[in-house]
Amino acid sequence: MTSPSPPITSPTFAPPQIAAEHHDDGTIILSSTTTVGPHHDHLAHTLRAHAERIPDTVLLSVPDGRQRRELTYGQAREQADSAGQRLLDLGAGPARPVMLLSGNGREHLVLTLACYTAGIPAVPVSVAYSLSSADHHQLRAMVELVRPGVVFADDGDAYGPAIDAVLDAAAETPTIVTARRPFRVGPTFGELVATVPGPELGRAYAGLSGDTIAKILFTSGSTGVPKGVLTTQRMLSSNQQMMRQVWPFLAEEPPVLVDWLPWSHTFGGSHNVNMVLTNGGTLHIDAGRPAPGLFEHTVDALRTIAPTVYVNVPAGYAMLVPYLERDAAFARQFFSRLRLLFYAAAALPQTLWDRLERLVERHAPRPVPFTSSWGTTETAPAATSAHWTGARCGCIGVPLPGVTLKLVPDSGKREIRIAGPTITPGYLDRPDATAVAFDEDGFYRTGDAVVFVDENDPNQGLMFDGRIAEDFKLATGTWVSVATVRGNLISAARVLTDAVIAGHDRSEVTALAWVNQAEARALCDTDNDVPIDHPVLRAHLERVLADLATHAGSAGRIERLLLCSEPPDLDAGEITDKGYINQRVVLERRSSDVEDLYAGEAGPRVIHRDAVRR
Repeated sequence: MTSPSPPITSPTFAPPQIAAEHHDDGTIILSSTTTVGPHHDHLAHTLRAHAERIPDTVLLSVPDGRQRRELTYGQAREQADSAGQRLLDLGAGPARPVMLLSGNGREHLVLTLACYTAGIPAVPVSVAYSLSSADHHQLRAMVELVRPGVVFADDGDAYGPAIDAVLDAAAETPTIVTARRPFRVGPTFGELVATVPGPELGRAYAGLSGDTIAKILFTSGSTGVPKGVLTTQRMLSSNQQMMRQVWPFLAEEPPVLVDWLPWSHTFGGSHNVNMVLTNGGTLHIDAGRPAPGLFEHTVDALRTIAPTVYVNVPAGYAMLVPYLERDAAFARQFFSRLRLLFYAAAALPQTLWDRLERLVERHAPRPVPFTSSWGTTETAPAATSAHWTGARCGCIGVPLPGVTLKLVPDSGKREIRIAGPTITPGYLDRPDATAVAFDEDGFYRTGDAVVFVDENDPNQGLMFDGRIAEDFKLATGTWVSVATVRGNLISAARVLTDAVIAGHDRSEVTALAWVNQAEARALCDTDNDVPIDHPVLRAHLERVLADLATHAGSAGRIERLLLCSEPPDLDAGEITDKGYINQRVVLERRSSDVEDLYAGEAGPRVIHRDAVRR
């Protein structure tokens, strides 16, 4: 087990200092009165600074059987320089990016750092587009848009069909690089990191600036081609400086993360990796994720590595809490070095928050606050943070230093729009989409809604109020607030990890939902996974729906619930880059399940609110 850290004297949070400006049309401008402090212009500079100061500190560890393979800062800088030189030799450059098809790993990180050093955009692509697609149409479209000079896949066999699709779609043939089982022709990763850096790399490094494109990240999309978000070095480096200012303990205690979130998404790849890199910390890759059969890998990692900052989506916490409640030794290990618990978006149910608080009181050696932030792929990603002790569950906080929020009345809600150094310059080769994304004052339109915790005190922060486009009207004309209905259901049910609300232009509200097996096993008093048709589980959920109906009108009453056996798929876009469930994608991908909810004779998977009266 990891030994506890020495005492920390720096505060966890810096107090917020927010100014609010009210306009006659109802628009409110929020900004921090704290300016952004000095920081490196680009992350390659950050890597080199750490490689000189702490060369033997572990930057990354990767599970390898019962052991872990480690990469130090000194090794990362050396390998990034070598690989950067070879990437330039192979024809990669600002106009010919490096596309990364594989998941989180040592090679993926080294190649990303090599791209940062050589001024080449890195393009991490969700593994689902390579390994879970029959025709690879999305991957082909990405290749046509990006025009990669080099494509990396860690396993030439597993990614063979995807590589064939890349070669078929590319107007200019890219070089294929693999880590294992080389794909026909092309260098291996080992050959890249054995290259001797030359003057070309030195010139490329000297030409780096805040405006250099660091990454192109694809947003989640259910139809058409996902947009490529241009992500500059300034966006990434300034965003991390903002976080350092609101979490001042990072300067004294470099963060230790145990993390599974995919680097093809902004939460894992921009927020978490760069938090570690900027602050000289260590990232231990978690081979699991919040899904049946995989979460045990997460628990195994946490049993041996105690994080100082723990980051997860609400579904991950829902699966972790029962393990912590059952095993006091595991809970003490988990909390032994923890400074804060961080969750994405604003979807953590209140009941889960309460259980985490009880665990902290029982097992943590010091107070451990819960916090959340909010942002998008286009904002690099954090735009707000709840950086104070005692923030409410669901509070996404206040604007970070250097960020300005514009709250605009829209359909009875307030849309949150953003300006600042962390905002994307636009979408790759999509001037039409770029123009639509910004308003007349240059603020990025997010489509997300917020409400004040206290209208009279902006320092108490904002509450996430759902996606404006997700709210819908029933056939009666009554508006349904999806975020409210979903939150009430998950909090009351306890045995659900997540849910999606349906009912647009229908007469009733219904829901799709997923079972938290750890909670379901406890409910049904069994050591085995609980089938979704288990009578005890069904009876419990029938009572939950009935109880909710006693406190809600037609817009908040869930008439029927269908339990899904397939978990929400992050790689398919069912979980957004902000970490919460994507209503639109789930409803489109699972349209047959929605129809079952409204069928005249609903199938056995459907749970009825009025069943308790039958």
